[in-house]
Amino acid sequence: MSDSSPLPPVRLHTEAELARDALSTPLLSRAARLARWAGPDTRVDAGGGLVDEQLPAAVEALGLSGDDAAADASEAWRVAVDAGLVEVVDEDEGTVTAGEYLALLTAGSPQDVLAVWLSALEVVLADASVPDLDGLVDEDGEVDLSALDWDPEGEAQFLDGVLGNLYLLTAGEGTPGAPVPLPALAASVIVPSDMGEPTNDVLEQVSDAMMRLDDQFRMLEPVGLVAYQPVDETLMADADEEPAAPVDDTDVSRYGMVRLTPLGLYGMRARLLEAGFEAPAVGDLADKGADALLDGTAQFPPAAAQAETEQWLQRRESLTAARELLAAARGSDAGAPLRRLRCQQALSLVGASAEPALREVLDDAELGGLARVWLTENGAVDVPAPSEAMVYWLTIDTVAAQLAAEGNSEELRALVEGLARQHGGFFDAVWRVDHPATADVLEAMGRLHPDKKVAKEARKAAFKARSQQGG
Repeated sequence: MSDSSPLPPVRLHTEAELARDALSTPLLSRAARLARWAGPDTRVDAGGGLVDEQLPAAVEALGLSGDDAAADASEAWRVAVDAGLVEVVDEDEGTVTAGEYLALLTAGSPQDVLAVWLSALEVVLADASVPDLDGLVDEDGEVDLSALDWDPEGEAQFLDGVLGNLYLLTAGEGTPGAPVPLPALAASVIVPSDMGEPTNDVLEQVSDAMMRLDDQFRMLEPVGLVAYQPVDETLMADADEEPAAPVDDTDVSRYGMVRLTPLGLYGMRARLLEAGFEAPAVGDLADKGADALLDGTAQFPPAAAQAETEQWLQRRESLTAARELLAAARGSDAGAPLRRLRCQQALSLVGASAEPALREVLDDAELGGLARVWLTENGAVDVPAPSEAMVYWLTIDTVAAQLAAEGNSEELRALVEGLARQHGGFFDAVWRVDHPATADVLEAMGRLHPDKKVAKEARKAAFKARSQQGG
């Protein structure tokens, strides 16, 4: 994932909601309980972990049971120490006291709580990148690292890549927050984008990655980063064993399903921002000027752009907002047509009280066309008809904006066909339009129109326009 281009905007829950989610995660709540449970008699080893003799009491304090109870208590304690909920007072004696961040969980702001949770998340992510050391302990009880093929940096990058792709899928316009099949997520970081049919070797790598991710997502769920449906254990049974119940081989969920939680989306965005990525969130522009809004939402998907604009408008009086938007929409730079399109979309959300602002720009060469459109659509009376030159200018501006927003989309192709069909002599007139994008738009129309004759006319008109502009 490149950090050179902005990521899709995400919609975050409020910090208050996220803080409540953080406090209710199994791992942070256990860590906080152990931090409050610890006292003068609590002892830790050289690494800050609870000594073995005190693990049973920690398990009892947390009300845990089962084979994993001691491991879960040990992990919760490690998070308590590393997140500042517990402080080691004397390393030689192994004594501890309450950490400075423990009080923040009850008396701090939502931001304080989320900062503690982010520290806990980093602890778990670091642990998730460490391989299972079972089976590597020699007869002396020491871990035989020589038998371990482990690249710590590579493992961390692999997990970061997977979580980055999961973030992209969560932030998308389709069905944000929908669970992602584990095989698809593993393949997204293993299979080369230009590979057609994956080779057997690549498929084996995907399978191995799935098993690693199955273990890692099981670790990441208790901290609240993901909601995870693990891989069906019958898939890992011996081929000779008969399944206990009929199995649906077409059920992709058996191979694991994962999604970022709302808290996880917040956490991943925080990590991406820290790593230098541009990771916008809806609402970031609400207190910025109209120029920042129009430029900032230029490449937003439609739903996110509307949500951002709605928040921006909520903070302003309609007439003032309309004037600010129109002023910001002016310009002859390459981004101006898309700004005007976003302005027009924003004005569609403004009520009739904005009418005076639109009437003020009726004679403006750049804004008069969109003003007439808005006034007509809102039922205003005495709207002057546009001149032919204004119609053609607005046409070029609109197509230029669509090109910038969507590229060579089917919608734009249909618009191009409609323009050439509805206006007789369109290309004979439009090349003369005094708009910076005229030649580029005509070249695009020549590229997009399916009729070879019409496409040729568009290319000839583009040549004339470029010659007129001195290009």
